[in-house]
Amino acid sequence: MSHQTLSTILFLLFVAITLGITFRASRSTKDAAGFYAGNRSFSGAQNGLAIGGDYMSAASFLGIAGTIALSGYDGFLYSIGFLVAWLVALLLVAELMRNSGKFTMADVLAFRMSPRPVRTAAGVSTIVVSIFYLLAQMVGAGALVGLLLGVTSPAGKALTIVAVGLLMIVYVVVGGMKGTTWVQIVKAVLLMGGATLITLLVLGKYGFNLSGLLGDAAAQSGKGEAFLNPGGKYGTEAQGLAGKLDLISLGLALVLGTAGLPHILIRFYTVPTAKEARKSVLWGIGIIGVFYLLTLVLGFGAAALVGGKAIAAQDKAGNTAAPMLAEAIGRAVFGEVGGTILLAVIAAVAFATILAVVAGLTLASSSSFAHDLYAHVFKRGQTTDREEIAVARIAAFVIGAVAIGLGILAQKQNVAFLVALAFAVAASGNLPAILYSLFWRRFNTSGAVWAIYGGLASALLLVIFSPVVSGAETSLIPGADFSWFPLSNPGLVSIPLGFLFGYLGTVLSKEHNAAKYAEIEVRSLTGVGAEKAAQH
Repeated sequence: MSHQTLSTILFLLFVAITLGITFRASRSTKDAAGFYAGNRSFSGAQNGLAIGGDYMSAASFLGIAGTIALSGYDGFLYSIGFLVAWLVALLLVAELMRNSGKFTMADVLAFRMSPRPVRTAAGVSTIVVSIFYLLAQMVGAGALVGLLLGVTSPAGKALTIVAVGLLMIVYVVVGGMKGTTWVQIVKAVLLMGGATLITLLVLGKYGFNLSGLLGDAAAQSGKGEAFLNPGGKYGTEAQGLAGKLDLISLGLALVLGTAGLPHILIRFYTVPTAKEARKSVLWGIGIIGVFYLLTLVLGFGAAALVGGKAIAAQDKAGNTAAPMLAEAIGRAVFGEVGGTILLAVIAAVAFATILAVVAGLTLASSSSFAHDLYAHVFKRGQTTDREEIAVARIAAFVIGAVAIGLGILAQKQNVAFLVALAFAVAASGNLPAILYSLFWRRFNTSGAVWAIYGGLASALLLVIFSPVVSGAETSLIPGADFSWFPLSNPGLVSIPLGFLFGYLGTVLSKEHNAAKYAEIEVRSLTGVGAEKAAQH
């Protein structure tokens, strides 16, 4: 049996099992609390696994491994950034958001401000960030199928992206938060199992001598010792100052972006108490921390056993490094059949990863559209749960279609890089408004709207006029060149601008509600009143 046939069978088995879970979960999705928050019925450990499943995306598994395999030391900075970001989420956001909100990020902002303009801004920001993140997962799906089925044509990869998009819509529309969460839990267990197996096999081949692995990786990379030193991707002599600034910009975006990601923030509302919210983040950090340590071995293992040239020949962005490593180590340890089986297993796990993450993202964006924009802005709160859920399901179709279209356009990009852009947009637009709202007494409606729109617009504008869109071979529009902004990641400029816009919007407005701030301060720190608010 070929690896294509085997991996397809395994993947279809995963889809069948998770669809069964989704349809079963749909029986308990009868109201808004069920659709948006899974009836707040998940324990800290379950939600921690789901957070891990939501966060360990195709970017982590495929993109980071590929970046390390092609760029060496600098690629591992993605792993460090993604992991350190959880400290910001744990210390500043998780418990306070759980205590203050109901279903979405906008609930926290709207509590002490004029609800309609704030909910509109938060809804728009949530959808934009989610689509950026969805884009990366779709690109990962196209790259995987290219490797598995030997599909090299853009049309074949485009068909795959369409199929993944349709599946994710089914998960969200049918199962809501409960079905999506269980899909993420199953996927987290599979991904950790698959990554751990490959890591142990690679380390076993080198007698658990990491120095031997790194030495082989450097030798096979064609770059020698430079492969293990900083500057392989960022800060090279050719890049000059722009490369060094791009590295700082990437670090800022990764570390600050997690606390502003909509699909992560809504996970804090699925647990019954603030204590469980804290526990779920700790579980999430543990799982994610171990996983990002594994990416070090996956990336350097791919460089050593597959080689940078072979990886780049299959996919220039390196997105197929992890599955190619699985095949190579499987052959080395178990023979030809072992390589086929291991490639099939890892590819099926990677598909599962993509499906689970896109379902979470689609749920976050469709929930924000239905709950924030439709129910509270368009209908001014005069809707029933049934109407809201129906709108959320329609929104899932529309957002899914947009993500499919953009995913087809961005097939040449590295998925870890695309996710870093989503992090930059989230850190620029959402994070300033969240932190100001939770910690600044003077903050008001004008400040929130300025922070979200200002940060969002500056991030998007800088991305449009950066090498991401034009001026380079891997750009979205390779034939054009209007890239006057030299950095690939806008975070270094757009994140401070988001905070600056929030400050200016606040001080230039006379609106001030000290009583509401006092109430949200008590609620966010103690949880008093949060349970009652969640029930209404």
